[in-house]
Amino acid sequence: MPQKEPNEMTDEELLAESKALKSFSIMNAFLIGFLAGIVLFSIFYSAFGLLMLIPLSMIYVFVNDPRAKRAKTVERLVQERGLQR
Repeated sequence: MPQKEPNEMTDEELLAESKALKSFSIMNAFLIGFLAGIVLFSIFYSAFGLLMLIPLSMIYVFVNDPRAKRAKTVERLVQERGLQR
């Protein structure tokens, strides 16, 4: 079943989507922070190599995830409509 566009959703559907995407956003932020810590650790110990390239590529994937963009759109619509969570 294809997902509806966020601007076509009712208020109840938008709140449900916001709740579902909130846990995704928290986990995504945690993983990005963890991987950034690995990159900083490898910079500090001058260990340029796979220990640095793999986390950098994974950070790029997590930042450009379509669900992250959808979460931002849903959050903006919740704020525009003045809905309570």
